[in-house]
Amino acid sequence: MRVRTLKMLWRTGVGLGLFLAGSAMEAAAGDPKVDRALKEGGGYLCSQQDAAGAISVHGRSRTATTALSVLALAALGHQPSHSTPEGAAMKRALDFVLSDGNQTVDGYFGQKDNSRMYGHGITTLMLAEMLGMGADARQDAAILEACRKAVALILRAQLVPKAEQARGGWRYTPEDSSADLSVTVWQVMALRAARNAGMEVSGEAIESAVAYIKRLYLGEPAKAGGPPMGGFGYQNKGRDVSTTAEGLLALQVCGQYEAEETLGAAERLLKEGVRPDERWFYYATYYYAQGMYQRGGTHADVARQKVMDLLLPLQGRDGSWEQGGGDGRETGKVYATSMAILSLAVKNHYLPIYQR
Repeated sequence: MRVRTLKMLWRTGVGLGLFLAGSAMEAAAGDPKVDRALKEGGGYLCSQQDAAGAISVHGRSRTATTALSVLALAALGHQPSHSTPEGAAMKRALDFVLSDGNQTVDGYFGQKDNSRMYGHGITTLMLAEMLGMGADARQDAAILEACRKAVALILRAQLVPKAEQARGGWRYTPEDSSADLSVTVWQVMALRAARNAGMEVSGEAIESAVAYIKRLYLGEPAKAGGPPMGGFGYQNKGRDVSTTAEGLLALQVCGQYEAEETLGAAERLLKEGVRPDERWFYYATYYYAQGMYQRGGTHADVARQKVMDLLLPLQGRDGSWEQGGGDGRETGKVYATSMAILSLAVKNHYLPIYQR
């Protein structure tokens, strides 16, 4: 109920940040270099919109990258109902995502653009965050129906028989009998956003996903007098930076703020952070920024400065991000720019899924 009320306040023009940890005044008083970078990044995304409403630079994963762009613009405080270039771009982008053929009859968003369950999770998360935020009643109704079908598909896919290690997780396709952390976390974020917005998502589905994520945790022996540390692996126990950051955010979004795995992952990321040569640089930076913000205190402060130091020098003159980690080069500027915006805009507190 609280999140739905906040969404109503946002739509009527009352800043969500006024009601969250950290006020809108705090967000507005941020570093001017970051504010300028975010504005230019949002402008770049709008400049990449094609005649169909898609926001994509190379035609691959068009639905998923368009959905990710909508999330990024929303993180900057824009809404589809705003009479601004950004608002108009979001309205057209939503209409593209909701257009015939992008979602199958059974609710799947990852088939037409070949983004698989990665794209399905991203698109469902976006729709859940935009519930009640459409440009008009027609768009609101379309968002609700598409989101309902997309959530139902995620829940069905979780119930596909799997081995014990994979039970509760998701993999590349809805019928897949295996699981991995990266795909799983996008589905968890989507389910939590949908549930926060008042949609029917069973607690059992969330609990099963949490149990899967925890099975991938690998703790480290505590140093004398030091805090426990650990990390998460991709399909088995591990400690990679990107998967550790994924697990940290997902567990906190599911309310596991004081779980052993949450505390250990946060401490390891506080010690090591994200490296510029990280293979999945933008992906890891996004999860690192959001997960450490959720942790708060020193963790949030250290991560905020680290993310600024990493991302600001990489922004191009056109407002985009690409150079840097391998995922930026492989997936293109729209993806990298959207992830960079979501990493830097954590201070704004606009998207309900990222509230503390």
